[in-house]
Amino acid sequence: TYLWRALGVAVAGRLDPDGEIFSWMACVALAMIAGLVARMLVEPVGVLATTSLLERLGATACGLVMYFVFTRRNLLAGVLSGCVAIVLLQLLR
Repeated sequence: TYLWRALGVAVAGRLDPDGEIFSWMACVALAMIAGLVARMLVEPVGVLATTSLLERLGATACGLVMYFVFTRRNLLAGVLSGCVAIVLLQLLR
């Protein structure tokens, strides 16, 4: 393992964190996350499949509004508000 650690240190010093390779990897990672979230909304499995599409979209909208508008990009607040919204929508059903 020491060989791989040494190679990692040697290569890491030459990498540009603002380079095109890292930008491409970030874009691929974001695209994969967006695809997984879209799949969870459109074709859910498990307990989430018992909710309607409107409930899932409403909870998603609530989380996005909280994230972008009210808390200025606080991820924890966005996720928690989306979770609370879907639970409340299920209780009100």
